Amino acid sequence: MNIDKHKERLKESLQVIGEAIDTGIVERQRTIGFRVSAASADLFEIYLHKNNLIDPGFIVKHEWFKSKNKLREKFPFDFKYKKEMFNIMHNIETKRNMLCYGIPQKEEIIQKVLSNFNELKDLFKENGVEIE
Repeated sequence: MNIDKHKERLKESLQVIGEAIDTGIVERQRTIGFRVSAASADLFEIYLHKNNLIDPGFIVKHEWFKSKNKLREKFPFDFKYKKEMFNIMHNIETKRNMLCYGIPQKEEIIQKVLSNFNELKDLFKENGVEIE
């Protein structure tokens, strides 16, 4: 998928996340879990494509971020802030299924996922990824 398609998907996810926050994060924890995970993967793919680190047909799967071994296998090359990006995305992804499929979580847990996502967005912005 090309960068423009990822940007469209990212924009949609950001809008839905904003709507979920406005409605109430506890009431919309599933939406937040799904969309924060998807948006994180889109941000990462935009970054990789922008820096010509992957081929246009390469697809990043959100579940890879749960496994450090899978990340080493899929991304053996180095890039700026790799460790930081992977750590934040790992933190988001380890909470995804709990938010999406589990029992209602405490607001603090959902807020931490959103905080991690905001930190990730800031890191990508600082590294040239345009976020509308």
